[in-house]
Amino acid sequence: MRICIVAEGCYPYVVGGVSGWINSMIKSFPEHEFVVLSIISDRTTSGKFQYELPDNVSEVYEAYLNDNDWGTKPKEGRRTHLSNKQHKALRSIIFNYEPEWYAIFDLFQKTAFSIDDILMGADFLHIVQEYYDKNYSQIVFSDFLWTMRSIYLPLFLVLKTKIPKADVYHCVATGYAGLLGGMAKYMYGCRLIVSEHGIYTREREEEILKASWVGGIYKNIWIEQFRKMSKLAYDRADVVTALYEHASELQLELGCPKDKIEITPNGIDVSRFANLPGKLPGEENDINIGAVVRVTPIKEIKTMIRAFAFAKKEVPNLKLWIMGPTDEDSEYARECFELVDVMEIKDVKFTGRVNVTDYLGRMDFTILTSISEGQPLTILESYAAKKPVIATDVGDCRELIYGDIFDDLGAAGILCHIMNVEEIARAMIELALSKDKREKMGEIGYKRVMKNYKVEMMHEKYEEIYARLRAGYLDDSERWIV
Repeated sequence: MRICIVAEGCYPYVVGGVSGWINSMIKSFPEHEFVVLSIISDRTTSGKFQYELPDNVSEVYEAYLNDNDWGTKPKEGRRTHLSNKQHKALRSIIFNYEPEWYAIFDLFQKTAFSIDDILMGADFLHIVQEYYDKNYSQIVFSDFLWTMRSIYLPLFLVLKTKIPKADVYHCVATGYAGLLGGMAKYMYGCRLIVSEHGIYTREREEEILKASWVGGIYKNIWIEQFRKMSKLAYDRADVVTALYEHASELQLELGCPKDKIEITPNGIDVSRFANLPGKLPGEENDINIGAVVRVTPIKEIKTMIRAFAFAKKEVPNLKLWIMGPTDEDSEYARECFELVDVMEIKDVKFTGRVNVTDYLGRMDFTILTSISEGQPLTILESYAAKKPVIATDVGDCRELIYGDIFDDLGAAGILCHIMNVEEIARAMIELALSKDKREKMGEIGYKRVMKNYKVEMMHEKYEEIYARLRAGYLDDSERWIV
């Protein structure tokens, strides 16, 4: 079977997290051929893979959110004019009516035109003018028009993407990835699965509401853009997976049909974390805290650093190891480095990208201070190494630490509130001062992984889903008709 993985901003260009999950999934199904359709910002990162691709990956395709216009230019003095059907479909997208996606797909996939010409043309101008008059006439129209062009450019570029043909499309998010999956299903009559690690729409809402680059009046327009793409993905998908129960409840709130949702927890290869090397000579008296994270704002590294500074005053032999890339948001990383310098904090180590198995055995416990997560693989990896975890109460961290209603194993770490420096510092001190507690919690975490989160369990679940979708694809009577 030929499976197309559709991902945004991750595999194979970024290490860890969802990228690691994709790489593990592909390796788990050597009998299937995989192609990857990856959505990236622009061509500057094209081909710069951070993973050695598994043998069963035959091709990698790219879609860009910002790019030169490679479309067909109109003859000089002429402009592209949409048919009545195309104009109506474009208007339905901008006005957030029930979008006429089938006509939009035909427009962008079957019609030769320049995206620049559409954005600068009369049809787009008139629709935006009408939308402006109805909703936003209190602001300057020229600013509004140019902002709408910037909002719709990435959408139009993605819609123009040439999609490789496959039997099953597996979108590892909704948003732009889900949009491509929905379009592929329309074009090829294939099957579609959407797997959400975080709830894409909610994450984009949080980012936009906090963003300084989006003016207040435009935040709702951006948010609606992501909502309508996600709704398309939910509507067209055959199966929508969620990592845990609360995530599925959020999917329902966002309009996903209940009968499509299946809970598929993450799984890890526990054997990778067996017999890890322990502390190096000279580290025997150190208490090492490990943070396997990307140095980005969503991981709230500054809170981690401040909490560590307070905890180290109580426990001088604490060391903090921040293990992950620092180049994804270089400005934020620089601010973190400067914070360590300004506060004159000793024993904070930024390692950059590492093989986690080279370091995890040296840690006494690990920490995650994110403001948003799904079901973090780094927690499961810590448990596989029998290390307890301090984590903020986001995503599925509560259930990973304390277990679900059927789990009476006990606490495998300490849960803290988001950005609560004092609470996180106290948790660091509590675990640092009690070796017995660390060892007991580490054993509980290991039992929890072995019970619920082994990669074999995840493989079995997706094997069943893939087989079911493949069987459905072969039944031409179930082809999606619009």
